[in-house]
Amino acid sequence: MFKGYLSLRESCPECGLDYKFADPADGPAFFVMCAVGVVGMIAFMIFEFTVHPPVWVHFLVTFPVLAAMCLSVLRPFKGWMVSEQYFHKAEEATFVSVGKHGEGYGWRGQAERAAKAAARDKD
Repeated sequence: MFKGYLSLRESCPECGLDYKFADPADGPAFFVMCAVGVVGMIAFMIFEFTVHPPVWVHFLVTFPVLAAMCLSVLRPFKGWMVSEQYFHKAEEATFVSVGKHGEGYGWRGQAERAAKAAARDKD
């Protein structure tokens, strides 16, 4: 699935599945930072209140541990997001205009207003 640490291949080498549908963007990073942030802060607070280390110890211990946790979980989360996009047949969003700025017919009286606007534009 991956050709580098986080880069997706063009297609699956085993089954030939085209990965052009997959665009997890920043989703995996967001979820990983939230999850690791909560777990990391709990571990940080336990470490702080039990050991009472100086600040420089946190720089040497806590930050590398948080970075290692983020990097170790990021790739599986990205793979999971791509599999969810495939499973749910995710695609680029398309919007149909339903307001006064478009051609939508979702609002009451839209057809009448469109007819009046067309008549006014002819004059």
